[in-house]
This record gives sequence, structure tokens and C-alpha cells, in this order.
Amino acid sequence: MDHSGHGMNMDLPPFTLGRGLELSVEPFFLTGSLLALALYGYGVVRLRRRGDGWPVGRIIAFTVGVLSILLVMCTKLNDYGMVMFSVHMVQHMVISMLSPILLLLGAPVTLALRALPPAGRGRIGPRELLLKLLHSRYIKIVTHPAFTIPIFIASLYALYFTPLFDLLMGSKAGHLGMMVHFLAVGLVFFWPIMGVDPGPHRPGYVMRMLELFAGMPFHAFFGIALMMATTPMVETYSNPPASLGIDALSDQNWAGGIAWAFSEIPSVLVLIALVYQWYHSEQRAARRSDRAADRDGDKELEAYNAYLASLQARQ
Repeated sequence: MDHSGHGMNMDLPPFTLGRGLELSVEPFFLTGSLLALALYGYGVVRLRRRGDGWPVGRIIAFTVGVLSILLVMCTKLNDYGMVMFSVHMVQHMVISMLSPILLLLGAPVTLALRALPPAGRGRIGPRELLLKLLHSRYIKIVTHPAFTIPIFIASLYALYFTPLFDLLMGSKAGHLGMMVHFLAVGLVFFWPIMGVDPGPHRPGYVMRMLELFAGMPFHAFFGIALMMATTPMVETYSNPPASLGIDALSDQNWAGGIAWAFSEIPSVLVLIALVYQWYHSEQRAARRSDRAADRDGDKELEAYNAYLASLQARQ
């Protein structure tokens, strides 16, 4: 397949990490990433100007999440990803599984709700529109596990094992649309699981873990299928340029290994985040219970002791 329509050089030299990390700007993702950083920074500044704090850890997480998108879309990784299945799989895994988790840890929706001023009684402004969207039927559907888990799985099997992938890779718009899709699917899949930002679905911690593990094994199975294949499974990468000096089947095996290994990374990151949230949730509940006990003189304990005394008196 000729990728010259993407404005890239078909005579790329053999891939090395140094060559892959060279700057190669993709205007759409560069503009979107800079805009996201600017809006996030504006929100943090607004909060601090009125004397409210915002956790540094969230700022770091969001910034690193945006940088991870720039890493795979605004370097020559994006160029090599057009002709090497293995490099494309790195792009896919990062932008669909690592970047969304980091972005969500930055709590951008919470920041927006705190930073945007109310429009006033009877008026609708950006904050009111955001709240309306968060409570809309559309968001309830696209963040429900019955939707997120199947679309997360379909982004692998229905894309790579059908002619759809070759069709999208045939144009720059198709390729960009596919990358935006990967990012969007990752965000809606991990949003209710992370539970950092408000949303229509806030399952308990155990249910979040079950949702996480319901999707992750399919990434591993997908990777194993690519590694075990004896022929190239994706037409786009079946005839790599001679200048790369690679074998299509070997490159596909590498792509499968990357997909298989990468499925563990988000699981670990999300589990760490969930355990951290769970611990702090229990700590807050314990502090609330202690404050309530201080206010009412621990009436529950007194009632329990009275109950024990009544039982003893009956004997």
C-alpha cells in the first residue's frame, strides 16, 4: 500500500529508538495537545488566584498524559507507525491505555467544574453546559460497562481483523480519526473505573476492578493471536519498504508481543490508583465516624453496652 498520500517519506532508514523520537509534527494532535495544556493551566491559575489549591500530583499526571500523546503522534514514531506494525502498536497501546489513565488522574472535569464561574440564575454558560452533558443520557450510555467493554474489545478485533483498518490507513484523515477513536475509547473505558472525575456511573471499588479485568485479558489474547499467526494478518503491513530491512511476519510478532505485554501496564497503574482511593475513602469514613461519635457522645456504643447489660440481667 502506498502511504505517500500521508506526506511521509517511504524511504525511511531502519528503525532505531533515536530515529523514532526525532521531531515530526502532526498539526492536529499538536494543536489539540497545546490547547488541552493551556485550558488546564488556565483552570489551575483561576483556582489559585481565588485562594483555592489544586494538587500538584494531578497537574503532573495530566501534563505527562498530554506529553505521552505528543510522544507517539508528533515524533517519527508516527511516520514509522505507517509502515511498521510494531511501532503502530506502540502508538495504539500508549494512546488508548496509558494516556487516558494519566489524563483522568489529572481530574480535568473536576477542575473545569471548580474553575468555571456559574452563569447566574436563569442563564446557561460553559459550566451549566458541562453539567448538562455529564447528566445527559448520551454520557450515561457511553460510560456504561455494557458499552465501554464491548467497544474496548471491538477496537482490537473488529478493526485489525477486518478490512476496516486498511481502509482507514489509506488516508491521512482515516489514520487521524482512528487515533482519536483509540484515545476516546480509552477515556470512556477508564473514566468510571478510575472514579476521579464525577460521572453518571460511580461503581464500588470491587466492581471497578471487575470492569478493569473484564477488558484487559482480551488485549492479551489479541497479542497472542498476532504472535502465533504464520502469515501477515494486516494488508497494510504485509509489504514493508525495503529500506527498513524488516520481515513483515517478524514485525507482526513484535506487534503481538507489545500488545500482550502492554495489557499489564494499565492494570497495575489503575489498581494502584484504586487501592489508594479506597484507603483514603476508608480513612475519611473513619474520621467522619469519629467526629459523629464526639458530637453524640458515642450513642451507638452506649446503646450496644445497654443491650449487653439487658442480656446479662435476663440470665
